[in-house]
Amino acid sequence: MVASTAGMVVLAYNVPGLHGELKLPRDVYPAILSGQILRWDDQRIQQANPGLNLPHLNIVIVARQDSSGTTFAVTNHLATISLDWRQQGLGVGKLIEWPSSAMLASGNEGVASRIKISEGSIGYVEFGFAKRLGLPMAFLQNKAGRFIAPDDAAGLHALAEASAKTPAGLNQSIVDPSGADAYPIVTFSWLLLYRQYVEAEKGAAVRDFVGWGLSNGQKFAEKLGYLPLPSEVSASGEQALGSVGK
Repeated sequence: MVASTAGMVVLAYNVPGLHGELKLPRDVYPAILSGQILRWDDQRIQQANPGLNLPHLNIVIVARQDSSGTTFAVTNHLATISLDWRQQGLGVGKLIEWPSSAMLASGNEGVASRIKISEGSIGYVEFGFAKRLGLPMAFLQNKAGRFIAPDDAAGLHALAEASAKTPAGLNQSIVDPSGADAYPIVTFSWLLLYRQYVEAEKGAAVRDFVGWGLSNGQKFAEKLGYLPLPSEVSASGEQALGSVGK
């Protein structure tokens, strides 16, 4: 396993007439995604957003219908921070059974598009897809108690914790970052590589391509809606890559 890039998973929403920053506390956004909070003017949302004109409108969850690493990242985070999520048995996985009222769509692009056209909706999607469609994104309360907007700086603060981890610990390193400025839902994207290739040329090509991605390729991450890897994580990947195809 080699970490190739990293990214934020955001909660994008479509609430008409809502002008301002929507803040969702740590106990609120798990309750929304589990179907416990049903309307946008619920008292728990209002308490965190006293200046917003929250409508008496049903909340519609938009989730992935296909197996997805994005779903795994979100559910892993929710299970970590929410006892209610765990007690309801919603679980952690690439594919889970969402509340029956949820709208399901394929791919990040499908979820983002469904949110765009569905009033009252909220769903989880990779940052880059929400940004490209101009979807508003919730400020989420992190472990330190601060409401954090999903932006490059907040994502990089979350990744900073991972840089001190061993390669074996990277996979679980940013489930719930503790930094005061860290965005709470950040995940690595992984490449799974064979150690040996029957064709030596193919092994060399894979090694060269992934090596480029871990070095020069990182400069394209932010433009594409992702986060560049910390140098320590890239170095761990390059070290692992040294044993591929040889």
